[in-house]
Amino acid sequence: MTEYGYFLATEEFGPADLLDQARMAEQAGFDALWISDHYHPWNRAQGQSPFVWSVLGALAEAVSLPLETAVTCPTVRTHPAVVAQAAATTAVMAGGRFRLGVGTGEALNEHILGGPWPPAHVRLAMLEEAVQVLRALFTGEEVNHAGAHYTVENARLYTVPDEPVPIDVSGFGPKATALAARVGDGYITMSPDETLVTKYRKGGGGAKPVSGGLKVAYGPDRDRAARQARKLWASELLPGEMAQILPTPSHFEQASPLVTDEMAADTFPCGDDPHAHVAALRAFPEAGFDRVYVGQIGPDQRGFFDFYRTKVLPRLREDT
Repeated sequence: MTEYGYFLATEEFGPADLLDQARMAEQAGFDALWISDHYHPWNRAQGQSPFVWSVLGALAEAVSLPLETAVTCPTVRTHPAVVAQAAATTAVMAGGRFRLGVGTGEALNEHILGGPWPPAHVRLAMLEEAVQVLRALFTGEEVNHAGAHYTVENARLYTVPDEPVPIDVSGFGPKATALAARVGDGYITMSPDETLVTKYRKGGGGAKPVSGGLKVAYGPDRDRAARQARKLWASELLPGEMAQILPTPSHFEQASPLVTDEMAADTFPCGDDPHAHVAALRAFPEAGFDRVYVGQIGPDQRGFFDFYRTKVLPRLREDT
């Protein structure tokens, strides 16, 4: 049975709004929550970027839904030993309802300490080693690690959940997907690409969960919703590796003219036609996904949750 979750955008909303949205998501019948982990928003129009681990602590008390970061980069900005402590504490607070989603990250968030931004193959190697460090520390035993990218000396987590925190690995191409299949407890990717799902499952992922997500722009005026989507989330439509290598929100704003309102309308379900929203979400289970997370673009969160509670989620669940 496909699970449908809500995607909390820390780039677009502050802590109080995120908590309100989480409560509304639970009341609307969503099954789980994703939350992004950013140091910067993608652009200044989004305007927020709270520290995700503080918000997760509050979410653990505010709702009873499963929680997951989508995704944390445990390689450059934050050492994996520190991420391990944050994730373990969150899992304890949430009573085992927490999964750690990890990925190779973007320069936008990771370059802030002044070090180099490594090429993709190095970032993948760093992520694989970071997962090794995380798993070792989740055991609650003392860890000493001297690897190619990380050193850990006499580190032990004293606050750990009863079971190790599951680690889901994000990947959008064949190499990252192969890494997810090799080292992850699940796989995260953001488009309903059946080829990648098949590669993950045949590469070692087997029956482990595959999760995906998408943004939507609910509203009574489809054209206005599309303009809002382009204004706030043009970053999702930039070509090539731009999303991984541009270093500041200002650079993303400079690149945003590459994205038109029409491109946004073609990519994000916009407006208040339930058939369009249902079709976009159905594409994920049809491609083999187990979990789908949807995030509303813009301020009309209450309208979105009412719309999904009454017109979208019931239709999706008729399929399962």
